[in-house]
Amino acid sequence: MKKVLVTGGCGFIGSNFVRMLLEYTKIDVVNLDLLTYAGNPDNLKDLEGNERYAFVQGDIADKKIVLNALDGVDTVFHFAAESHVDNSINDADPFIRTNVTGTKNMVQCAMESDVERFVHVSTDEVYGSVENGSSTEKDLLKPRNPYSASKAASDLIALSYCTTFGFDVVVTRSSNNYGPYQYPEKVIPLFVTNLLESKKVPVYGTGKNIRDWLYVTDNCRGILTAGQKGIKGEIYNIGGGNEVQNIDLTKKIISAIDMNEEMIKYVEDRKGHDLRYSLDSSKIMGLGWKPEMNFEQGLKKTIEWYKANEWWWKSLKK
Repeated sequence: MKKVLVTGGCGFIGSNFVRMLLEYTKIDVVNLDLLTYAGNPDNLKDLEGNERYAFVQGDIADKKIVLNALDGVDTVFHFAAESHVDNSINDADPFIRTNVTGTKNMVQCAMESDVERFVHVSTDEVYGSVENGSSTEKDLLKPRNPYSASKAASDLIALSYCTTFGFDVVVTRSSNNYGPYQYPEKVIPLFVTNLLESKKVPVYGTGKNIRDWLYVTDNCRGILTAGQKGIKGEIYNIGGGNEVQNIDLTKKIISAIDMNEEMIKYVEDRKGHDLRYSLDSSKIMGLGWKPEMNFEQGLKKTIEWYKANEWWWKSLKK
């Protein structure tokens, strides 16, 4: 692995992945990002002038742009996606175009460009709500909202190029990520920044929904592990092992910012709100990966980052 293309590299997980590659490996990186509202150049402002880094602004659904970006690339890490569930409920069209059509174009162009491996980055939400136990890579896909349905479709499209054409595709599915540079529409940065602005935090329904939290750099290491050691055509779950009810997460954030529970505002539940996600990550652990960030430490580190970087998020919230 000498030169990789990262799609969506100005997004939350993508930017952390790009930074990790440039800091801890000798791999050259091309970042292809359309710079929609969640694609923020400020996420990689510190990399300006790095000789191993190149940025291309463009649409993953545009074949000409993608083929040009793939010049000399041996591996693709495909992060680019529309990812906010609420937005998909309001309008699914951008999710179908980017997540489904865009992924089809990416994997087609990568195969035509003789790329050695295509790593497709997905989500635990494709498994749907998990009442008991943990999802394994062999479980049926049961997405319950337009976002997760579009991601399930993109997984199957990517994998079809492996089974049909023999193209080397690997899929990762991670649990909820958190950490620096996460757009403040997501629950942790939204709640942290709201509280820093003395605004209440909106909790859906009763707040009993459960999510498994994974620090973003742990996920980035897992994705790289799958890219380097994963088996062609296989899927790898990447979970944090930190299952927390939304209301308990809310109280942890409020406590960390020295406020009280009067800052909680219960709102109407999200349509089709999945109760619980949980991943069995034993398969990727077999490749030598494991999460390293303790949840309490990771949450504290994340809150401190948002406190110290108001310049980054205040303009986004306006």
